[in-house]
Amino acid sequence: MGRKGQGKAKKDGKPGRRVVARNRRAFHEFEILEKLEAGLVLQGTEVKSLRAGRCNLGDSYAVIKDGEAWLLKMHISPYEQGNRQNHDPFRRRKLLLTRRELRKLAPRLEQQGLTLVPLQVYFTPRGLAKVELGLARGKKRYDKRQAMAKRDAERAMRRRMGRQ
Repeated sequence: MGRKGQGKAKKDGKPGRRVVARNRRAFHEFEILEKLEAGLVLQGTEVKSLRAGRCNLGDSYAVIKDGEAWLLKMHISPYEQGNRQNHDPFRRRKLLLTRRELRKLAPRLEQQGLTLVPLQVYFTPRGLAKVELGLARGKKRYDKRQAMAKRDAERAMRRRMGRQ
């Protein structure tokens, strides 16, 4: 049996990565141009809550302010066995990115229509909490319809191929 906290290999091919939450809506609402990984600065009860899988990435997004990256509107439920030192579920959390990554991202985020969206939160095999961010551009309504039509066509094709 593996070490404590070590998850099974997931579909994305990263062995040992234990995914806590995925933002599936981000792939529907946005066109993901680039992906990057960032560490999270968390309090003790937040880590315990994350390990229990109590996280929601629904409307969250990241910003770069004063040379630092912040994750806003990510909901981590209060730890049930916590006491009065429990954390605020919607507090802003600092993202750990290198200076080079921040310098590269800042001008791109200032372009109209680009934003940093969290795609998933996970634990590494070493037990570190990480967030996968996507540099994204919002899709128009017709883009969403095209993506849905393409997905339906691929599904129908796979279904037909499976019957033969």
